[in-house]
Amino acid sequence: MPFITVFGGKTFEVEAGKKLVLALEDNDVNILHQCGGKAKCTTCRVEVLAGDYMDVSKIEKNAFAIKNIDENLYEDCLRLSCQIRVIEDITVRPIMTVENTGGQRGPRPAD
Repeated sequence: MPFITVFGGKTFEVEAGKKLVLALEDNDVNILHQCGGKAKCTTCRVEVLAGDYMDVSKIEKNAFAIKNIDENLYEDCLRLSCQIRVIEDITVRPIMTVENTGGQRGPRPAD
């Protein structure tokens, strides 16, 4: 089973294939997610620091474009945690959390 390491935080093991946003939430990382994991709000952004998860999907590119997020940012390892299925080890830095934004999470994303 793969391990997730949260920069400045902890490392934990998750079931292969689990969505990163759910793995973070289930392990007490208060990642924001306001659209229910549909790649619409971009609040579940993470920076991928290690692991083979650098390729941004078309769905993510569209979401970033709609939110006017600079292409140079997501080309530098910015991903939506709702769009990553954890299949091997990964190290991430959550960008938007409950603690650093004062925001609230939306509905739990679907598996």
